Amino acid sequence: MTLEEIHGQQPMPAGNDWMQGAGMALHELLVSAQRRGCLTAGVYESAKLMNVDPDNVAFCVLAADQEDEGDIALQIHFTLIQAFCCENDIDIVRVTDVAKLAAIVGPSEDSGEPRDLHCILITNPNEEGWKDPALEKLNLFCEESRNVNDWVPTITLPE
Repeated sequence: MTLEEIHGQQPMPAGNDWMQGAGMALHELLVSAQRRGCLTAGVYESAKLMNVDPDNVAFCVLAADQEDEGDIALQIHFTLIQAFCCENDIDIVRVTDVAKLAAIVGPSEDSGEPRDLHCILITNPNEEGWKDPALEKLNLFCEESRNVNDWVPTITLPE
């Protein structure tokens, strides 16, 4: 008998297909959210938004490259953001390639400068009827990950 059978949980689908599907869904969600103006990038900007209007946050992405792993201040911010997301039932994932993320999201629209992509929030737009299938797929992915005690799953973005 497996642990999933004991607790009545379904095991996560095996293989890279599930992970690639999540990566594609995240790519689609980021593009869609940016087009709709529902994307907030930056650790400090995200923290401000979560403090002011946590009910408006639909999804959180934390991104760090290998060299960022030694940045203690960034890791503390990540820990606080993760705790806040867990407390407010906000799904959260990690991405380990900031360069791929930058290629999807691009520079700041205001200044054209590269922006801080260590934390990205997807917010609910003013439109009540916005149901993004990519967001629903990622929510399911996060739920399945939690079923196997992976509270902040890592997603690999597609090439």
